[in-house]
Amino acid sequence: MNNSLEKVIDLAKKKNIEAEAYYLTSQDTPIEFANNRLKSLQTKAVEGIALRVIVDGKLGFASASDLNRLDELVDAAIATAAIGDPVEFDFASNVQLIAPDSDYQLPSTDKLVNIGEQLIARVHEYNSEILVDTSFNLGATEVQLATTTNTYAQQSDKGISASISGNLVRGEDFLQAYSYEITRDEEPDYDRLVEDLIGKYQKAERNATISSGTYPVLFTPLGAAMAIGRLFKTILSGQAVVQKASPLIEKLGEKVFDSRLTLAEDPTFGVSACQFDDEGTPTQKKLLVENGIVKQFYWDRRWASRGGTTSTGNGFRRGLSRPSPSLVNLCMSPGKTSLADLIAGIEEGIIVDQVLGAGQSNQLAGEFSVNLDLGYKVEQGKIVGRVKNTMVAGNIFEAFNNLVDLGDRAQWVGGSSYLPHILFASLGVASRN
Repeated sequence: MNNSLEKVIDLAKKKNIEAEAYYLTSQDTPIEFANNRLKSLQTKAVEGIALRVIVDGKLGFASASDLNRLDELVDAAIATAAIGDPVEFDFASNVQLIAPDSDYQLPSTDKLVNIGEQLIARVHEYNSEILVDTSFNLGATEVQLATTTNTYAQQSDKGISASISGNLVRGEDFLQAYSYEITRDEEPDYDRLVEDLIGKYQKAERNATISSGTYPVLFTPLGAAMAIGRLFKTILSGQAVVQKASPLIEKLGEKVFDSRLTLAEDPTFGVSACQFDDEGTPTQKKLLVENGIVKQFYWDRRWASRGGTTSTGNGFRRGLSRPSPSLVNLCMSPGKTSLADLIAGIEEGIIVDQVLGAGQSNQLAGEFSVNLDLGYKVEQGKIVGRVKNTMVAGNIFEAFNNLVDLGDRAQWVGGSSYLPHILFASLGVASRN
């Protein structure tokens, strides 16, 4: 156990209070190219402890990055308990989990600078007018968690994120495309990244138009993660259930979606794989939707208690913040149709690849509406060009009951979504030509 973490737990025990201490140390080295040139290369380090305490039945919280003043950290957490919420849950107890350390050696910054220059050169072989931005981030993180109730958990990981994007200005037409990948204990597939980016520009070389109406709409894994995946993560959260903000509250055990839809979380694989969450609760594989039937929601300790159930190991933090319900990854089982066949079956429709922001949605109704950042027109089974000034809207309940098919291969989008292509028979399309 880290010395600072051990000291905090000892201080709490001496004061006869229950405590949960979360220790985080990370080192990140971002390498950034902007407009074809190296822009910055630096290393950032973070170390700190987030502390939750239970005092007289109330919850207190404080965090600190100065580990030389741990007495003050404990006192601050105790002080906030006086105005804290009544505690409805217990900290993890009698849990001992130590994940194996990674022996992976991150690549040198010199190597990644060289790779960045090579990626830019390859894009310029296709079109020298594209302004290319490339970035890499080398990260090493260690998490330790301990409680006064005999829990200790530890995990470390090393990973790389790589992204490449291009900006192409043609008169008043501005086209930005990007591709990215996050890996753990291995390097990204740099060839795939640059090929994916060039492929997007090739499909967008010509402009196409589409009239407003209802059409078949094919979402790429990236488009699906941004437009639809976020909505599923919200409505399947135990917090949304307790707050009566989920339309699935009364649907547990019911068939709500097409029988081909199966959603799961599997913390045993992927970039974000972990044996425990940020509350020390062991993680587990769980089926959220199976063959269209809503099977369960996901919970952290606090909201599980409020919902009259138990944590599913989904209490995660951002940095040194308080934990909240979150999915490690959202996995959608693939279908049986190849991407080529999905496209070939579209008489007239669009492909959604990149969307602007998170879009707009009425989560209570399961509705979504997104503006396309990058999308393509399909005519008679072939991509004919890029569509601009276009919005796609629909309802996930209606959409997944009007499903043509899912692609036969799932792909990682970042480190939190594992999705196939998704083709819906009919969604609303609004276009301003």
